[in-house]
Amino acid sequence: MKATFARTLPVVLALAFGAVGISAVAQTTAPATAEPSTTEKVKEAGKDAYDATKTTTKKAVNATERGAEKAWDATKRTTKKAANATESGAEKTWDATKKTTKKATNATKKAANKTGNAVENAGHKTADGMRSTGHAIGEKIPGTAENEAAKK
Repeated sequence: MKATFARTLPVVLALAFGAVGISAVAQTTAPATAEPSTTEKVKEAGKDAYDATKTTTKKAVNATERGAEKAWDATKRTTKKAANATESGAEKTWDATKKTTKKATNATKKAANKTGNAVENAGHKTADGMRSTGHAIGEKIPGTAENEAAKK
């Protein structure tokens, strides 16, 4: 063996063993944590389900309360609008009734006035006609004032 070979052999062997050691350490895994048991898994799943149910229930309650409040507010608004519309309609009806009653009263007064005037005029004409007839008859009856007046 040559001297160079004797010097390089220990270096090559040291490198070879070192590489094997590094490879062995790299393949060694860290100590594994123990796998949870089925009971622990079920407990954890139950806790998760409980938490999810609690959260969902809280959200549902809040949504229901908000919806109920919105419905109540809408009912109040609608009721107020209906009451205002009813009051407004009643007031308009009352005003229209007053106007119509006043117009009807005035029309009735006018009609009664015209009827009264027509009856009065008819009565006067009838009376005038009767007087004229009475005068004409009286002129023909001897001894009446009309007869005496007609002779003059």
